[in-house]
Amino acid sequence: MYHLPVPLQLPKQKPNPSTHREFKNTRNQYQTIGSHLVLLVRMMTPMEMIVLVDQDGRQIGTAPKLASHHSDTPLHRAFSCYIFSGDGKYLVTRRALVKKVWPGVWTNSVCGHPGPGEATKAAIVRRSKYELGLDVGNIQNILPKYIYKTPPFNGVIEHEFCPIFVAIAGSKLAPNPEEVGDYKWMRWMEYSRALVQEASKYSYWSKDQYDRLMSSTIFREFLKQFEK
Repeated sequence: MYHLPVPLQLPKQKPNPSTHREFKNTRNQYQTIGSHLVLLVRMMTPMEMIVLVDQDGRQIGTAPKLASHHSDTPLHRAFSCYIFSGDGKYLVTRRALVKKVWPGVWTNSVCGHPGPGEATKAAIVRRSKYELGLDVGNIQNILPKYIYKTPPFNGVIEHEFCPIFVAIAGSKLAPNPEEVGDYKWMRWMEYSRALVQEASKYSYWSKDQYDRLMSSTIFREFLKQFEK
């Protein structure tokens, strides 16, 4: 008669405390190595550069972005972009408190600096994705030659050759907390009232740009599409 094999019975072993400690030590070593690798990658990441320009927007040099923003910030290339949803709501963002330049203030949807050799529209796409997790399209230049210089804010002056653009949101919002502390979608008239009623909460440039935008026939025509 055929008999089924008897299952092999292995003796039970008690956990070895020294083995457990060795595992924890090894895991901690790998975590430490991982932290060092993250730091190393950050150190190897190329420093973000800005493009220094003259009053006509012509490049005259380049400089590190963060180190260049101080009490006497040189004029440099930038952009401001106003992003609208498909149904005409405008995205307003609050700058994260960890930012060096104008932290914690409410402002337009996204601002940034084209890098050396980078087209401005490409920079808008890049920063919209990085800051907002947002795809944008229908990017349109409303004011190609806008220059501003802010008063000091926490000891830092912003000084930019800053064309103003509009764009349409093409995906869901997923803000980067290192860049954006809060956000809200507003009708343009709501935003107009907020700039007056809560002026101290908004950035210098967003208030300065508002009057210029409302004087632009191109921008007023852009807004009309949402009235239909």
